[in-house]
Order: sequence, then C-alpha cells, then structure tokens
Amino acid sequence: MIFEQIVDGGCQSYILGCEATRSAVIIDPSQHHLDHYMGLVTRQGLRVRYVIDTHTHADHFSASRELGRALHAPVVMHRLSPAPHADFRVVGGDILRIGDIRLRTLHTPGHTRDSLSFVTEDRVFTGDTLLIGGTGRTDLPTGDPEALYDSLFGVLLKLPSETLVFPAHDYKGRSHSTIGAEIAGNPRLQMSDRAAFVDMMQHLNLAAPTHLTEALRTNMSGGKTVEQLLANASAAISFISMADLAARVASGDVGMILLDVREKDLFLAGHVPGAIHLPRGQLELRVNKDLPDPTRRILVICEFGYISTLAAATLRELGFTQAIALDGGMKGWREAGLPLAVGSS
Repeated sequence: MIFEQIVDGGCQSYILGCEATRSAVIIDPSQHHLDHYMGLVTRQGLRVRYVIDTHTHADHFSASRELGRALHAPVVMHRLSPAPHADFRVVGGDILRIGDIRLRTLHTPGHTRDSLSFVTEDRVFTGDTLLIGGTGRTDLPTGDPEALYDSLFGVLLKLPSETLVFPAHDYKGRSHSTIGAEIAGNPRLQMSDRAAFVDMMQHLNLAAPTHLTEALRTNMSGGKTVEQLLANASAAISFISMADLAARVASGDVGMILLDVREKDLFLAGHVPGAIHLPRGQLELRVNKDLPDPTRRILVICEFGYISTLAAATLRELGFTQAIALDGGMKGWREAGLPLAVGSS
C-alpha cells in the first residue's frame, strides 16, 4: 500500500494508493497543499482514480474541485452533499476500487448530514466524525448529535479494535489512533448513554471555526475564495514597487496615470501626489469617461494593496492592457513618510 499523510496545521489529508497498479485516491485535500498533492502524485507515478471529501468542510477550503479537474478524476461525496462539483455521489455500503484496494463507504452523519468514513484493510478514514480523543462538533449547519451517536456507537466503534483511525483533523500533532484506544480513552465516548451523549454535545459551547462563512460558501457552492481571486488577479497583472513610485514622484515625471480606487474620504485625507480618484465600486461604470485612452499605463493604488490588485486585473479584462498595481498600499506609503497630497486632485 502507498500511503502519504499531509498535515496542514490541524487539518490532515491523505493519499492512498495501490503498489501494483499505481492507482490512488486523495482524501480531504486542502487548497493550501494543492501543488504538494500534484508533486507527490507525479513523483510516485500515480494515477488518481478518485478525489474524496469526507464531508462538507467548515474549517478549511477543499481542493477537491481543482484536483479533480487537474487529474481528470471524479470528486466523490455523499449523495446528500450540496457541492455542485461532486460528480460521483455515494451512499453507505458502496465500494470504490483503487487497483487492488477496496475502499468501503460508511455513511456516518452527525457532524454533517453528508459525513462519510472509508474503511480499507487495517484502517478507517473518519473525516470529522471520530477524532483522536474527541468527535466532530454538531452545532454547525446540518449537525445532529443524535445522528452522531448512532454513527459512533452503531457503526465506527463496531469495527475491529485494532483498526487504525485516521481523522481529517488533529490539533495536537498526532497522526493516528485505533478504535480500541478511542473506546478506552476518548472522553466523549465514555458517554455511552444516548441522552447523556446528546446533552454533552449540545452544551460544548465551542468557538466558531476561522473562515466559517467563507469555507461553507466555497465548499458548498464550488465558488472561489478571496485568496483564490487575489491569486488569479496577481497572476494577470504586474506591479511597481513603492520605492520606484516614490522616485518617480520625486522626479516630477511619473510617466503614468495614478488611479486611487479608495473611498472619497480616504482619498481626500491623503493620496500620492498627482493621483486621480475613481472609487473601485464605480470603476466599470466610469472607465469610458474617466479613462478614455486604453493604451495608457495606469497604476492602481488602494489602502492595503488588495483592492488595487483586483481593480488592475479588472481593467486588463476591460482592455486596459497597461494597467498595473502598486506593490503595497497607502498605509505603507504613509508609514514610510512618503509625500502626500490632501484634498481633491
């Protein structure tokens, strides 16, 4: 068996493959390691047959859609998953064949209604249903403590005690556990009475995961994250350094249009000398009037350097092929003590 565990903070993903056929599956991939998965697959000469999300993640951004497209592999999720990019939907009892490996599907709802676990040979991939020393929470969308009780005590804990447990998360640096070890030492599993377990899960009072809304939005819809939008925009434009712009301003010949896309009050409070003002929210509606020559070089400026990146990419899409962005923003310009003009341009 080929086995790789990829750790991203508290998130854990896996590559499981067949030695004989070089077929493989990727389980719970994170966008932060997109290139790493591709590198591992290429280096080991693997043919990825499936990309699996064990459930709709709320605490990180899934890379399943991108990997599925890049590797021409179907994205596997439970049939109840809301993700439109899940093009291979399974139910409990289905078996996925990865060369000589058989991956058996278990429907283990509770953390989410579409939660799956996958069993093969000596191990089980439990997603967020069973964690090392804990369980998945049930207070997020589609969570259900009653269903989680049934998934744990009626399904997962009935596996052989020596079965290795590989969850989708662990925040203490542990790689795996066993079913037997979890039965013996997992505090939440000591609540074997249904009512007591449900009451415990309903009163955990856990903090919401970072990026909860964005993670659910992107993982449920297949939409892009803000980070992806910025990365795509950055790849579509070029930048000028703050030192270069400062030298140009000092020389009295900037040689380009300086376009400040912040809101009016910020612009009036202080901007790069010679800059004109066009708020980002009005950009598409005013370019024809305010920027009549698409051949001019346009340097876009904002407060932190993010909005200007997106705005410059938009300008290029509109035909302003010389649009670039300042590497940084007005916050850095002010902190560097560089010259400011106030009031209207």
